[in-house]
Amino acid sequence: MIFKNVLACVGVVGLVGAGVAGAVASDGHGHDSSAGVGTGSVVFVHPDGASAATWAAARALHYGPDGDLNWDALPAIAVYRGHMRDSLTATSNGGGTSHAFGVKVDSDAFGRSAGGDRGTDLTDASGRTRGVALRAIEAGIPVGLVQTGIAPEPGTAVFVAPNVSRRNYEQLAAQLIESGAAVLFSGGEKHFVPEGVAGVHGVGERADGRDLIAEARALGYTVVRTRAQLLALPTDTGKVLGLFAHGATFNAEPEEELAEEGLGLYVPGSPTVAEMTEVALRVLRHSGQDFLLVVEEEATDNFGNKNNAAGVLEAAKRADDAIGVAQRDLLRHPDTLLITTADSDAGGMRMSGIRLDPGEAIPTELPERDRNGSPIDGVHGTGSAPFIAAADQFGQRHPFAISWATREDVGGGILVRADGLNSHRVRGSFDNTEIADLIALTLFGSVD
Repeated sequence: MIFKNVLACVGVVGLVGAGVAGAVASDGHGHDSSAGVGTGSVVFVHPDGASAATWAAARALHYGPDGDLNWDALPAIAVYRGHMRDSLTATSNGGGTSHAFGVKVDSDAFGRSAGGDRGTDLTDASGRTRGVALRAIEAGIPVGLVQTGIAPEPGTAVFVAPNVSRRNYEQLAAQLIESGAAVLFSGGEKHFVPEGVAGVHGVGERADGRDLIAEARALGYTVVRTRAQLLALPTDTGKVLGLFAHGATFNAEPEEELAEEGLGLYVPGSPTVAEMTEVALRVLRHSGQDFLLVVEEEATDNFGNKNNAAGVLEAAKRADDAIGVAQRDLLRHPDTLLITTADSDAGGMRMSGIRLDPGEAIPTELPERDRNGSPIDGVHGTGSAPFIAAADQFGQRHPFAISWATREDVGGGILVRADGLNSHRVRGSFDNTEIADLIALTLFGSVD
């Protein structure tokens, strides 16, 4: 099955013209929603804010310019089109809404067409939700969400918890456990524990007094709070809620601020996104049913928006490790679609190689800015030594710097990669709404 998918992708990569299912329209987007459809499970990995440039820098640092990431081995590839209805650059919540509901929405959307009173629920003509995860839960298909940020982060929460605002953290946390999702792994324990009440990772912050940990247990969830508990989780666990940090499992601040505060990039003792993904797959596979698993490494985005190059490069490596977990699962279960993309490029980071003359020493300190004024990062932030790539095919290790365009998100440079069931449909260019279409096609056999 995998070999056949690889051959199919080799034949279509680079063809012009997006399409989840081909050229003949039956869903209003110019795509045939029935030809050559196979149904099975879906694993969607979302390294938020990671562009092709992010992967290039991570590849160089961790494996060398001639090495390969797990991401590189995904055979299907398309250029991602991530614009919103009101902007050429996506927000996390707007992009997540398009991924989950297959609809072009405003930038402030969160499972609705727009935020606040302007938004409308995203339903089809018959009043049925267009959300792929919500439809799956209604159909008895298990859904899992893995998130390295807080539980209400849009990239995962929007799949099962539509809301008028991404800032309604208390509401969103409650919606998550009320959704019926089988697996919920994340940080953000503070949004589940009443204000002033001690949790495992800190004091709760819920102003409404609700104890969502107790409510989750009453709804049938096994609750785990530490990495050790996660790794020891029985495979036959039915529903599980894992909360592994007070806030996010990472510390999204510039390198210099983290150094001043004595903090590392990630919260000590918190599980990696790969570990959470592996346990989630084990639990979901035990059900014997097809499933949907959405995995987000949020730190690639948050560190990018803080212009923390070391943080982005570590987060990208962790996201790539999670892709590797999913690839190994795919080898055992070829009736699975593995798909990955981001919704925008956080900070517009770019790798700048440093060319040295023969005998010239690697500089110990980079300039703070490039000639055009762009901030430059080395291993410890501004004004520090350059990164050193892993060895190339000639055994050489080259120095490089990271330059930044902004502290906001920018568009362009995003790719969709895929393998496994129906992955040959990832080709040419791929709109953000087509992520949901392909997930639906694989889970249900049709887009509608």
